[in-house]
Amino acid sequence: MIRRLDVRRTVTFSAIVLVAHLIGFATSLHALMGTRTAPGTVAWVVSLNAIPYLAVPAYLVFGRDQIEDYVQLRRERVSLLNRSLESHLVELAPFRSEWSESDPKLRALEQLAHIPFVDGNQAELLVDGKAIFASIFDGIDAAQDYLLVQFYILRDDKRGRELQQQLIRKAREGVRVYVLFDSIGSLDLSRSYISELIEAGVEVRSFLRHKSWIDRFQLNFRNHRKLVIADGKVGWIGGLNIGDEYESEGWRDAHARIEGPAVLNLQLSFLEDWRWVTEDLPAVSWQPHPVSDAGVPILIVPSGPADEFETASLMVQQFIHLAEERIWISSPYFVPDEGVVGALKLAALGGLDVRVLIPERSDSRLASLAAYRYMDALSAAGVRIFRYQPGLMHAKVFLIDDRGGAVSTVNMDNRSFRLNFELTALVADPTFAGQVERMFENDFASSREMVENEVADMPLWIRLASRAANLFAPAL
Repeated sequence: MIRRLDVRRTVTFSAIVLVAHLIGFATSLHALMGTRTAPGTVAWVVSLNAIPYLAVPAYLVFGRDQIEDYVQLRRERVSLLNRSLESHLVELAPFRSEWSESDPKLRALEQLAHIPFVDGNQAELLVDGKAIFASIFDGIDAAQDYLLVQFYILRDDKRGRELQQQLIRKAREGVRVYVLFDSIGSLDLSRSYISELIEAGVEVRSFLRHKSWIDRFQLNFRNHRKLVIADGKVGWIGGLNIGDEYESEGWRDAHARIEGPAVLNLQLSFLEDWRWVTEDLPAVSWQPHPVSDAGVPILIVPSGPADEFETASLMVQQFIHLAEERIWISSPYFVPDEGVVGALKLAALGGLDVRVLIPERSDSRLASLAAYRYMDALSAAGVRIFRYQPGLMHAKVFLIDDRGGAVSTVNMDNRSFRLNFELTALVADPTFAGQVERMFENDFASSREMVENEVADMPLWIRLASRAANLFAPAL
């Protein structure tokens, strides 16, 4: 009897193992066809077949490169969203910039964005929390018709409550207020914070929406965009979230305040996200408000895992290729893909002034270790790497020659390149470029420059840890 029981247990266990490996094999085929990076594909295929009991649940949560719902939404954009806004978007036609007409590299950026450069704008660089919060809160206070507010992180702390109370006050004044936050980034946001907004008449939604049971396990796709729009006239975009730490000593960040027709393209990005969550479109203004005839061209570049191409990575590479004299980049995380690494090397080898500014101490130990892999090779090509000393460098900014600069939510890592929904504003203006240059110069003065072969001279365990950390780069 005992022997029969043992046999049954053995058969049952073998059947479970067989089924698990069959599921793992089937899932690995999905990874083989869908995962965008070669290292990511190899890692998933091997683990799904070797240890399916652990890897299959992990793949459901972290492995897929696309959200099927969002892919479908983006493909329907022209036929549905643009059709409903067609009569409004035509009002932007007179502001279509000619700045990109003579440069195929700029036209390629427009094709990636599915949005053209538009003229008639003004942009101001805002540096650090105090200036950024003051500008945003002043803009919210001045709004008369509606407010669109989107952040990756909303905190229920002093700054978060300040924003909440200001939005509540505006809603009670009759201003229509729409708030969108990321459900993973704002995981600690209290229910009372949200309910108080709703009770005051504020429309509040979280990203993502789960339409199928399997999507409830999908945590890998995050809406990393941060923007505020007041009445379709003024917009803010950049790296700052809402929380006390973003104004703390040593925290370095950057935002851009944009005024003019380009704000309507920021608005379009918000509406795409809002409609996917709610299937509704807020009533907003599509009347362009140019600042003057001398306004500057601005390109808004939304990017995300549902794009046909790897928009964020290609955009960064194109920023580098656009440079004729210098390209300066700041990012809190530096785990770039091979395309970006190659573009940086070629620019430096060609004699350009190529600089990368990253923090000395990051809030992600894994990302910091992974970054060491690239340092010596980039330095050998002539790329200058600066480590910011006073605190966390969180700004995501690009300086391209003296012609312009970009303020972005995009980090220099795989998550921003392929997994997150991001947003970038490219400002083609020498005055704005001057503001960005001064910010960088101040940051370089507070940084140390890495020396040649610095990583090679580090202890062996750090170099081994760096290589190991890079195995997880596709998920960072």
